[in-house]
Amino acid sequence: MRKTVYWIEGDGIGPDVWKAARPVIDAAVAKTYGDARSIEWKELLAGEKAYAATGEYLPEATMQALRGAELAIKGPLGTPVGKGFRSLNVTLRQTLDLYACIRPIRYFEGIMSPVKRPDLVDMVVFRENTEDVYAGIEYKAGTPEAKRLIDFLRNELGANVDPESAVGIKPMTARGSKRLVRRAMDFAVAQKRSSLTLVHKGNIMKFTEGGFREWGYEVVRDEFADAAVLEADAGGAAGKVVVKDRIADAMFQEVLIRPDQYSVIATSNLNGDYLSDALAAQVGGLGLAPGVNMSDSLAFFEATHGTAPTIAGQDRANPGSLILCGALMLEHMGWNDAATRIYNAINTTIGNRTVTVDLASQMASATTVGTVAFGELVEKAL
Repeated sequence: MRKTVYWIEGDGIGPDVWKAARPVIDAAVAKTYGDARSIEWKELLAGEKAYAATGEYLPEATMQALRGAELAIKGPLGTPVGKGFRSLNVTLRQTLDLYACIRPIRYFEGIMSPVKRPDLVDMVVFRENTEDVYAGIEYKAGTPEAKRLIDFLRNELGANVDPESAVGIKPMTARGSKRLVRRAMDFAVAQKRSSLTLVHKGNIMKFTEGGFREWGYEVVRDEFADAAVLEADAGGAAGKVVVKDRIADAMFQEVLIRPDQYSVIATSNLNGDYLSDALAAQVGGLGLAPGVNMSDSLAFFEATHGTAPTIAGQDRANPGSLILCGALMLEHMGWNDAATRIYNAINTTIGNRTVTVDLASQMASATTVGTVAFGELVEKAL
């Protein structure tokens, strides 16, 4: 069995982490399956590398290949704040309808955490990936567009909006919310997870965030009645997924002091952005945070950290996120034994306290190694 995987190197530290991660992924497959299974890697261009070669940051050839792909994986892509081209990541997610951003967060032995019980953190965050702030509808303060919109809100709808405001619109739909919650519930049932928590700010934003909550519960009631039970009725419902909801700000406290009570989380875009990064900080940071963006046909895995241009090319970056993306991808392919090899090898390497600088700064008596050396240690531990 040979699987085709399209890969994008990424900007900044992208080339550094790929140099360390890809050999680990290939070695895990080879050690587990010999010649029976393998990956055929096909590179696609995006970001600065694409611009240098084609004059475009996201060439049509790349998009065309991804439209017909089943599997893809990429390093970080840069986007300037407040200027320049639109986010490449957002463009990819919206154009390819990668509506579910899925981020598993788990603890690896040896990590020094700012919380008391990081070993209790074992959550999978399902974040809606195409609506909310990612819809990108906003106007700069003082522009004609902002003035027209504010005039309409003030004069036609009676809204109390300062005329000097910058304004943005936050679109959220029943369709987008329901398919995200449906995917999270499918996962929770298939993996025999204990609970699904809908995270929202519906106490304030009653029709967008509150809509997400109500639409989520509709999916549970209409499609998962035999597999799920609401939190209020959870007594004696052994074997069913307990479905509950939490206000977003309260959820940040909950995952700190009661992480064992949360398993699968489904949430809107901005809440999921904050929450998944905060959870990653509890178990070592973004250097160990894998993720995947999924449509109904394409699974696009990505390192969740940024491009870190200040250390690019210096052999200092942590390749753990991309290595773990590889493991997540192997799981998605059904190559679970190879994925388990990678998880165990990461655990062994970190447990030996021989890590990259970002992890060494959080660990007592750690030995600091470079990007490539860390990858080699993980490969040796497979």
